[in-house]
Amino acid sequence: MSHRIYREFSTPDREHPSFDERIKGPDKGLINAWEVGRRLRKRYPELAERAMRGELPVSDYKGGVDKVIKAGRKYGCLRYLAEWQGLRGEDLDIDLDTEVVLVCTRTGVKVTYTPDREKYS
Repeated sequence: MSHRIYREFSTPDREHPSFDERIKGPDKGLINAWEVGRRLRKRYPELAERAMRGELPVSDYKGGVDKVIKAGRKYGCLRYLAEWQGLRGEDLDIDLDTEVVLVCTRTGVKVTYTPDREKYS
């Protein structure tokens, strides 16, 4: 059974959600991260353009890439993926049970976004 978190980009940000609602709710903080990405999109249009080109810019969440790494791959968290979707102007669409693999167009590093915290910690 899929645990999909979905919100259309046209959905307004939540107004004054509590900490528990933002971070500890059933969405595991993904909606909050996506809303942060949407705010970053407005504030830093050049960052949004980089994300639109397929770059994975560094963020407060694990999963961004700022340089080529020797291993050529790494793990990131689903909150990064949610923020990235918001930054790109996309709907939030993440399955809490699925890993997603993206390759940074600037560095060529492959990042696997996973719900398994042990992999990216």
